[in-house]
Amino acid sequence: MSFNKSFEQKLFHLSKAGFDILALDLFQYQSKYNAIYKSYLDHLGCDPAKVKQITQIPFMPITFFKENEVKTEEWESELIFESSGTTGSTKSEHHVRSLVFYTNHSLNIFKHFYGEPSQFHFMALLPSYLERSNSSLVYMVAQLIEASGSSMSGFYLDDLDRLLADIDQAKTSNKKIFLIGVSFALLDLADHGNVDLSDAIIMETGGMKGRRKEMIREELHQVLKNAFNVSGIHSEYGMTELMSQAYATSEGVFKTDKNMKVLLRDLNDPFDMRENHRQGGINVIDLGNFNTCAFIETQDIGRFKGDGFEILGRFDNSDIRGCNLLI
Repeated sequence: MSFNKSFEQKLFHLSKAGFDILALDLFQYQSKYNAIYKSYLDHLGCDPAKVKQITQIPFMPITFFKENEVKTEEWESELIFESSGTTGSTKSEHHVRSLVFYTNHSLNIFKHFYGEPSQFHFMALLPSYLERSNSSLVYMVAQLIEASGSSMSGFYLDDLDRLLADIDQAKTSNKKIFLIGVSFALLDLADHGNVDLSDAIIMETGGMKGRRKEMIREELHQVLKNAFNVSGIHSEYGMTELMSQAYATSEGVFKTDKNMKVLLRDLNDPFDMRENHRQGGINVIDLGNFNTCAFIETQDIGRFKGDGFEILGRFDNSDIRGCNLLI
């Protein structure tokens, strides 16, 4: 059996207790068969044989996805996810070996936090993402829409009148409304008219995209809570370069499922990942990236809070990128 299929099976049966062991196995594999990552490790003078715990793993800067085709071994891509980027900037690309795996993987993570998609009408306000092709967020939401089996699930672009009409109709059904949107589009809906969504789940994916002034998360969430009559706003933390997602079901505290772990690095030393760090640069181990690179040094700054983490901002001079762009 190939490493690819063997690892996929191990991932499916993984327990949280077995995460570190599987991550170390994957590191040894990718340190040999991922040309870009291997070159980076060689440049650092890293001997993979001496890496015995996950805090010793060198994490690949996320910017490598901008200039390189990041793959472990050689294979044909079924799709290439592209980041939004900024005008004139180089976009990140994440090559997807199997869309079936990505679909099942992202749906399983969603189910871990929210249950079966068939419980919901998914109403998506993602205009800035729909305006470009190959968005991983749009692809994931499209799979949720299909899995919901609801004729009222769909993308609404900027047709707020139709959305409000469908919300009124959906309230009479036995399914719950799940409204997911980029921040500026949710604010546009809030301004468009009074709508009581007290029984709905509202999830922001970040991003003003230059359409509105930037707001800190707390301010944005308070505006949306007041406008839609809900007690809390949910958030998603994902990005083009990751196969997995983290979700915040309240207060902006993100949690991961068994496939993903966040570590914090010292703000001044990217190779210092002592476990007593409570605030620092966010490094992600995403076991879903077993075909690309699972060990990603992001440009986000965060802190641990309880058994989750918060996003505090970004390093200076880093691009505004990813699916959560609120700071």
